[in-house]
Amino acid sequence: MNLGAGDDASVGNAIDPRPILIVTGLVQEARIAAGPGMTVICSSSDPQQLRALLTVFDPSTIRGVISFGVAGGLDPTLRSGDVVVATEVLSGDTRWLAGLALNDELVASVALGRRRVVRGGLAGVEEVVVARDGKAALRSETGAAAVDMESHIAAAYAAEAGLPFAALRVISDPASRALPALARSAIKPNGEIDLRKVLRGLARNPLTLRALVSTGIDFNRALRSLRGCRGFLLGSEGLVAADI
Repeated sequence: MNLGAGDDASVGNAIDPRPILIVTGLVQEARIAAGPGMTVICSSSDPQQLRALLTVFDPSTIRGVISFGVAGGLDPTLRSGDVVVATEVLSGDTRWLAGLALNDELVASVALGRRRVVRGGLAGVEEVVVARDGKAALRSETGAAAVDMESHIAAAYAAEAGLPFAALRVISDPASRALPALARSAIKPNGEIDLRKVLRGLARNPLTLRALVSTGIDFNRALRSLRGCRGFLLGSEGLVAADI
């Protein structure tokens, strides 16, 4: 199934005018993804909120679904800023095959600069995996390259609706780094970072500053890399239907 030539196309190779649904977890990701031809949903890193948003979303108004944002690293060779193009998404006993075959030209454009692009699996979870041993265990269990909290929900939605699906995630916290508790708890309901909460947490425990700074550096590197992947969304005519 090609997004540019759906069943509703009235003439030959007519372009499907419907937007692509971009599923993100943070407002920073949503801002990068936003643009013509895109409808963006931000879950605020809340799986239940994402499911609620998708429950009332009409799948007939879109031509495909892409999960787009940052992720935690599971493959120990991946560094912050490296790009994972999903071959599949795994959650529990369920596996969805991603339907996007990137052509070499698009991979080359995404890989400009120091970004490394790999194809691999994404593990979907309901809570942030913060500890290094937790990441290692998930890697051993699934073989996935990275983990996030949106891709499995987006994949399930696409499969149920019979829509094309793909996912691109940039590594923020590598497998070797544990996320400080403050970093994961300071996300507002709208997906923005609660700076006041961060400052209050630092005042209570100044020893967390070093870990928080390292996490922030990794996150900013990941966002810069994600901006460089914006063309991935524009090249999504190669999407095919997601399978279980």
